[in-house]
Amino acid sequence: MKFLYKIPGYLLLLFGGFCLSWGGFIVRSFETTSPWEILLLRSFFFYLGVTFFLILSYKKNTIKMIKKSGMPGLLGGFVMSFSFVAFVFAMMNTSVANVVFTISTQTMFLAIMGYFYLKEKVSLIGFSSIVLAMSGISVMVGDSISSGTLFGNLVALIIPISFSILIMIVRKNSNLDMVPAIWYASIFTFLYALIMSENFSFSNNDILMGFLLGVPQLTFGFICITIGSRTTRSATVGLLMLTETIFAPLWVWIFINEIPPSGVFIGGLIIIFAIIIKSFDKNKSLVV
Repeated sequence: MKFLYKIPGYLLLLFGGFCLSWGGFIVRSFETTSPWEILLLRSFFFYLGVTFFLILSYKKNTIKMIKKSGMPGLLGGFVMSFSFVAFVFAMMNTSVANVVFTISTQTMFLAIMGYFYLKEKVSLIGFSSIVLAMSGISVMVGDSISSGTLFGNLVALIIPISFSILIMIVRKNSNLDMVPAIWYASIFTFLYALIMSENFSFSNNDILMGFLLGVPQLTFGFICITIGSRTTRSATVGLLMLTETIFAPLWVWIFINEIPPSGVFIGGLIIIFAIIIKSFDKNKSLVV
């Protein structure tokens, strides 16, 4: 799997965002309506996928690399596990567009947490983009109150916040390999789902959907993003990751005719505009 490290970072990020964009459609394709059962299948196949990648990459040094990540890797995985749980619950309680637009605000949360945790300054452009992105979220949340999807929208906010905390841990421990941290996250998520699930009898369709959600969507997506981010400017990463934001609502619109309320598109456009503004920020001291 070493060949992945030779592929230009921007191509890996584009492909990673494309893989993640199928999450909403796949979740909608399950026969079971239990989020814990979906999580159980997703995290099981995700664990297998990440473990397979680690073994192919590090071979006999796999266990050594996992141990090397130490407590930061374990803590990062624990924090990220909440993001994986929130993703499924959010997808089942609000529109796919709502979820992916909310996820795209992680760029803004990175700037906020970087200011308080790493003492990194936020420029005027950065601050303006944060305010603009938060206003976009407010539009979507306000619209969700009338459409009955407020719970899903609020849960979706856990995703960018958890991811931003993980990045803070990684930046504080520059020698941390993020892949072992994601491996830990798959284990934590699987344990949560194992405890909370009431049914362990799955249809062939759900097993297939669990595989698609855990391997092509999540494993491929996160591995490509992890490797691609190493050689790509952070501001550019945020823009390239918009492939998930753009394609995810498209898949559910084409295949299952899911059309979110107009407030979602208005708020989403505001968020995308905020991220584009942030890309013009030349302040090198910023997290994003």
